[in-house]
Amino acid sequence: MRLITLALAALLLLIQFPLWLGKGGWLRVADMEAQVAVANKKNMELKARNAKLESEVRDLKDGTGAVEERARYELGMVKQNEIFVQIVRKGQTPPLLETPVDAAAPH
Repeated sequence: MRLITLALAALLLLIQFPLWLGKGGWLRVADMEAQVAVANKKNMELKARNAKLESEVRDLKDGTGAVEERARYELGMVKQNEIFVQIVRKGQTPPLLETPVDAAAPH
């Protein structure tokens, strides 16, 4: 009787091995689910980035507002007859302009 019990226990362990550690076992499934979750998160971040870029491209194609905004903030451009005023708080050093001040003046 004891031999049959040991044989059945050994058989049960042999049957359980592929379920836990085999190619399609529970541990592999849990690992794959974690990888899918990471990939889904990255896809959502990339979709948000793509939507932002698509919106910016559409705005640049259709309107002049985005072009003007980019020229003002990134290139420091000022329209004709506009005065640029920069307030510097006490203790701060003003940022240096890369373009000369007289470049905005009409010639």
